[in-house]
Amino acid sequence: MPIRPPTSADFGSRLHSPAVAARVGTWLGITFGLAFVTGLISHWAQVPDPLVPFPTRPVWGYRVTQGLHVISGTAAIPLLLVKLWTVYPRLFARVVAWPPRAAVVHALERLSILVLVGAGIFQLSTGLMNSTQWYPWDFSFRSTHYAVAWVAIGALVLHIGLKLPVIRGAYARDVEDDDPAHPPSGTQAREGSLSRRGLLRSTWVASAVAVLATAGATVPWLRQVSVLGVRTGDGPQGVPINRTARAAGVAADATGPSYRLLLVNGGTERELTRDDLLAMTQRTEALPIACVEGWSATGTWTGVRMRDLLDLVDAPAGADVGVYSLQTQGAFATTRLPGNFADDPLTLLALGLDGEALALDHGFPCRVIAPNRPGVLQTKWVTRLEVLA
Repeated sequence: MPIRPPTSADFGSRLHSPAVAARVGTWLGITFGLAFVTGLISHWAQVPDPLVPFPTRPVWGYRVTQGLHVISGTAAIPLLLVKLWTVYPRLFARVVAWPPRAAVVHALERLSILVLVGAGIFQLSTGLMNSTQWYPWDFSFRSTHYAVAWVAIGALVLHIGLKLPVIRGAYARDVEDDDPAHPPSGTQAREGSLSRRGLLRSTWVASAVAVLATAGATVPWLRQVSVLGVRTGDGPQGVPINRTARAAGVAADATGPSYRLLLVNGGTERELTRDDLLAMTQRTEALPIACVEGWSATGTWTGVRMRDLLDLVDAPAGADVGVYSLQTQGAFATTRLPGNFADDPLTLLALGLDGEALALDHGFPCRVIAPNRPGVLQTKWVTRLEVLA
C-alpha cells in the first residue's frame, strides 16, 4: 500500500477547530503582548545611555514590570502548546493556488505561522532558560531576545490581520458549534470524550498552575505554593543573590583593611576607606532588588547617598557615573549610573543590610542600591566611582 502524506481530513477530532484556536489564541496574544511591552521596558532600563532617561520612580516599577514579563511568558507556554495542537492539522491543508489573491493570502498566512511559531518557541524556551540562569549558547541573550521579540510581535500582528475574519466567525458562534467553512472530518469525537469547553477549561487551569508555580519569585505571599520559583526569598541576610563573591572572582584580601574606594572627577580624586564611609552621614532606605530573571526581594539598606559622595569631588548635577567593581569574572563588572539615578536621594552606596554589615556575597565592603533599577546594574564590591564626561 503506497504511503501518502497526511491531509487535514485525517485529523477528525472536533477539538481541532477555529472555535478553540481563536479563544486560546486570544489569550496567547495577550500574554505575548504583555511580555513584549514589559520586555521593552526591561531593555530600556539596561540601555547604558538611552535617549529618554529611565525613571527612578516608582521605586517598585521594575519589580512589577519584570515580574509581569516572566509571569506572562510562563503563562504563554501551555497556551502556545494547546494552540499549536489545535491548529497543526491545518498545516496539511491543500495549498490554495487560485485565484491569485487567495494564493497570496494563503502563502502569507503560512509564512506568518512559520515565523510566529519559530520566534515564539525561541522566546519562551530561551526566556525560561534565562530565568534559571542556564545559557547553553554563545550569543548575547539580551540583544538576541530583544531582536527576536520584534520578529515575533510583527508576525503576530500579520497573523491576526490575516485570520481576523476567521476569528470573528469563531466568536460569533457557540464554542461547541462547528464552523461550516471548517467542518470536522474523518473519525468524529466519541461520546463522552473531552469537549471543546473542557479543553479550554483545562488550558486555563494549566496556565494558572504554571503561573502559581513560578510567581512567588515576585509575589512574596505566593512563595509557599511557587514550587518552581527560581528564588524564594532565601539568601544571605534574607535577600537572594545571583552571584557569590567566589563566582565573581572577588579575592578576600581585596575587601580587607587595604580596601579603598576611589572617587574620580577629571583631575580630582579622593580615596576613602570603609571607615571613612561609615563616618559619613548614613541613610537608611527600604528598596527592592529586582532581577531580570523575574525574582525580587525588599531589603532595608544603610549607607551613604551617592550624591554626597559625588559632592566630595565636585561632580556636577546630572552627570553620569561609571561604577567599577572588584569582580574579575562575569558580566557587569563595570556599569553606568545615569545622572538622574546618581542625583536621586534614595540612591545609596550601601554598607549594610537590615542593620548588619553587608555580607560578602551582597557586595561587602559596599555596593550600589538605587530605586527602580535592574538588579544586574546594582553593582556589588564597588571600588571606583568616576564621573563621566
